[in-house]
Amino acid sequence: MRIMLVTDAWEPQVNGVVRTLSRTIQELREMGHEVELVTPADGYYTLPLPTYSEIKMAIGARADIEHRFEVFEPEAVHIATEGTLGLTARAVCIENKFPFSTSYHTQYPEYISARFPVPESWGYAFVRWFHEMSGRVMVATESMKKQLEDHGFKNLMIWSRGVDTEQFNPDLRKEDRGPFVGLKTPIYVYVGRVSVEKNVEAFLELELDGTKVVVGDGPAKEELENKYKDAVFTGSKFGTELAECYANADVFVFPSLTDTFGLVILEAMATGTPVAAFNAPGPKDIIPGSDAGVVGDDLKANIEAALKLDRVTVRKFAETFSWRACAEQFFQNLDPVPLMEKKKIWQRVKNALSLKRKRRILD
Repeated sequence: MRIMLVTDAWEPQVNGVVRTLSRTIQELREMGHEVELVTPADGYYTLPLPTYSEIKMAIGARADIEHRFEVFEPEAVHIATEGTLGLTARAVCIENKFPFSTSYHTQYPEYISARFPVPESWGYAFVRWFHEMSGRVMVATESMKKQLEDHGFKNLMIWSRGVDTEQFNPDLRKEDRGPFVGLKTPIYVYVGRVSVEKNVEAFLELELDGTKVVVGDGPAKEELENKYKDAVFTGSKFGTELAECYANADVFVFPSLTDTFGLVILEAMATGTPVAAFNAPGPKDIIPGSDAGVVGDDLKANIEAALKLDRVTVRKFAETFSWRACAEQFFQNLDPVPLMEKKKIWQRVKNALSLKRKRRILD
């Protein structure tokens, strides 16, 4: 199948959304599908997203997207994000009566309310409008599906996640604790963006016997680094260095209340490191009953309980998640052009886009 995937989140950004999309695309191509990727890196004029400068918002991409749409003739269009590219692709599909699917990766309303004096209801009004014309809205967990249903979302489908069990593996754990050599044990590690919506301070303010480590960067890093002198801030880590940070921790701490899944949870588990988290969407869908982590309302108690878990059992649980299964689920959730209608739809779409291009030239 020819699949057009549009996303405002892409490399060089480093986050769970980008990792999920890149691995899904890789698996889809290995399965024989053709993927046309539309991202801010495609030569568009971009502006940094306020308070999150790593995300670039593409401006003036409409004509190019219409052209690529016409040339590629996708059999399915997936819009992964609610940014400027997502809005543009959504408009193109709706204008041409072309079916499309979307995905909900970030709790956008909570994210906005954490940074600006904006009611969550406004954010939900926007994302509900954005996704309402989508044939399938993909979400990572059952609890996220239930939460969005309660806010009036329709056509919700589960699209779970995978983990690279070769990159993230227990063999990276060293007797001297590798990147954490010399630090007092136990070692508690957070990996991710250091920003207000990630609730990192809930972890840092705990009184724990051992060392708290924050791996990552973000707008709140300098403030938290100055406030919590007993914690170690390593900055961002990638590849093997990142995997070593997971493997040499005693507990991976996930304090976020606003993530929709938390891919880092699986990455930590793949190295054998148990996870402590709040009872929030993502953790409460993955962890209960796994013997690979602990969730609850008391983060300190969860950490102390996680210390007692068996690392071999933790690793075995992570091995049940694969990127191939993730990609197959994504493919099944797509809302493709009906086979019998394909030729008719594309003739209409091509005529409409060709007429628009001629008008643009005349103008």
